[in-house]
Amino acid sequence: MQTFFNFGLNSKGIISTQFLNLGYHDFISASDYVKGLSYKRNANKEDQLCLFKDSGGTCSTKHAVLKNLAIENDFSNTKLMLGIFLMNENNTPKIATVLKKYNLDEMPEAHNYLRYQHQILDCTRKHSSAADFVNDLVEEVEIEPSQITNFKEQYHRDYLKRYLNQNPSIPYNLESFWKIREECIEALQH
Repeated sequence: MQTFFNFGLNSKGIISTQFLNLGYHDFISASDYVKGLSYKRNANKEDQLCLFKDSGGTCSTKHAVLKNLAIENDFSNTKLMLGIFLMNENNTPKIATVLKKYNLDEMPEAHNYLRYQHQILDCTRKHSSAADFVNDLVEEVEIEPSQITNFKEQYHRDYLKRYLNQNPSIPYNLESFWKIREECIEALQH
């Protein structure tokens, strides 16, 4: 874990309290805990504590809770990023079967991660790192934790619409393409 993200947990905020109660007293140990949690969809992504209640989460909920932890502890230079990267069988081997099934080389995916200065922290899975996606990153924007639901989905759909318009040989409309993307995400959970 990179030490540039390290700070002690001093806040009495709701997220800090959860981590302190679990015995994590600094950002590095808290982020290691988050990395170790299962990758799965949460019952209610709008609940700030869903990660703890569900004992797992997606890139969205895992990084939103860490961004909130940074905010609570006055480490607000930590940015929550929404990036679009091109998932393919090389950077995301678990989706290779889905891509082949639909005769696709890649699937643009919206991914959340943290950025501090020029460093990226990805806590999606135990062995996740920026190297998993940064070379296939096509755009990114800073967001707030409250934007991991509706805003993220709309941003992603808007990108997919542009992508399909730029790639007319792909024989799917937006809704069909979104369903294929959902199959990709399902493949990641196994």
